[in-house]
Amino acid sequence: METNSSALISLLLFLSVLLLFGYINNNFFSVNSSPKFEYTTVFSVPIVELQTKAISISTSSDHHHDDPILTVHNSAAPSNNTTLAVTKNVKKKKKNVKLSKEEEEMEHGLARARATIRKAASLTGNISRIVADGDENDVAGTVYLNARAFYQSYMEMEKRFKVHVYSEGELPIVHDGPCKDIYTVEGRFIHEMEHGAKRFKTRDPRRAHVYFMPFSVTWMVKYLYKPLTYDHTAMKQFVADYVRVVSSKYPFWNRTQGADHFMLSCHDWGPHASHGNPFVYNTSIRVLCNANSSEGFSPRKDVSLPEIHLYGGNVPPKLISPPPATSPRPYLAFFSGGLHGPIRPILLDHWKGRDPDLQVYEYLPKDLDYYSFMLRSKFCLCPSGHEVASPRIVEAIYAECVPVILSDHYVLPFSDVLRWEAFAIQVNVSEIPRLKEVLISVPEEKYRRLKEGLRAIRKHFALNQPAKRFDVFHMILHSIWLRRLNLRLV
Repeated sequence: METNSSALISLLLFLSVLLLFGYINNNFFSVNSSPKFEYTTVFSVPIVELQTKAISISTSSDHHHDDPILTVHNSAAPSNNTTLAVTKNVKKKKKNVKLSKEEEEMEHGLARARATIRKAASLTGNISRIVADGDENDVAGTVYLNARAFYQSYMEMEKRFKVHVYSEGELPIVHDGPCKDIYTVEGRFIHEMEHGAKRFKTRDPRRAHVYFMPFSVTWMVKYLYKPLTYDHTAMKQFVADYVRVVSSKYPFWNRTQGADHFMLSCHDWGPHASHGNPFVYNTSIRVLCNANSSEGFSPRKDVSLPEIHLYGGNVPPKLISPPPATSPRPYLAFFSGGLHGPIRPILLDHWKGRDPDLQVYEYLPKDLDYYSFMLRSKFCLCPSGHEVASPRIVEAIYAECVPVILSDHYVLPFSDVLRWEAFAIQVNVSEIPRLKEVLISVPEEKYRRLKEGLRAIRKHFALNQPAKRFDVFHMILHSIWLRRLNLRLV
């Protein structure tokens, strides 16, 4: 009987986590081009109460058939009632566990945020301006799935969202990361959470909405990995040990099996490291550059991290202020890169040195400048390499060169907020032989709108020190905030 009770407790704990973060709803975070904002089931039952209700099963009943049954009713019809309906087949003598004052305040605050965002989303009319840092900046409202909903959600995040950064772990693998070159965004985010982000960081874990595990997978690879072995065991063991420490020392991991915890990695092997603990992989929020939906990345709970390659840690001077929109761009498209992965060989086989309108190189000659080509091209080709993400996407955004996404199974960054079709073009790999035909067929008016879209969203991919409102640091936080709120865009 003890064995059966333990098994049931574990099952109900896991189911409550799945319910809380949207696993049951297959449409969670499904994105549609229609600028309509909806929400998944809004949970009035807080995290701790869900967990403690499950735990109370064995303590209040001696028989398996007396265990309560939790049933979720998710009504799709519009309604002012946004709570999770929970029915219980249980004796009245069972008592609910009382929430702490901090927990009640936090859940009530989230409920108010959901209601405010929903109200903003229902308003009609287009937004042509968003206020940022006290100034009104012109933006094309079409770059957002729902501009009003995004803006209101961002305001609610600034008002309420709190992150606790675990202090456990030692340098260099924890509390630090690379702040230059191809994994720049990993180190910059960790650095900002450790030394900045005063608005969002809380030292009191009881008041946190989410918990950050500030280890660097890139530094794990540098300090723990044995070159050429392709053995990820040491990285997995590090993650397993880290979770063991924080879950033994604090109650927060155990109450949700890590569903309100997140890790962040821009290294290709970030997903491998997350296998160190099954709940990190399956339940926690994983913020990853390697956002491959065919390899376990789940946009329902995970966050796609833009890969930003800053040589020496700074934006190349030529990309800081792109030329005016009226400046000539004589080349139709440009790409230069090695034969990594399955897609690039197809691209180079069809277009390398074949057409002067498509400047396609494997390695750019030393007398030619990479960024000058981007600034003189209408479209910048962004094929995946060994993994799905490519730093060329952000480079193209900086250069106001319309990105052409050539990838399979890549969940694009911030696609829970942004309409990528408003500033980029996605071409199926099978269409690479017809690439010139596809690009030439883009009408001039559409190309102009794509360029306007790039100028509007550039700030969302900018790395600033210190971080600024609406920049990439805050967009990453906002994606995490949405998953904690359990909101979706359709």
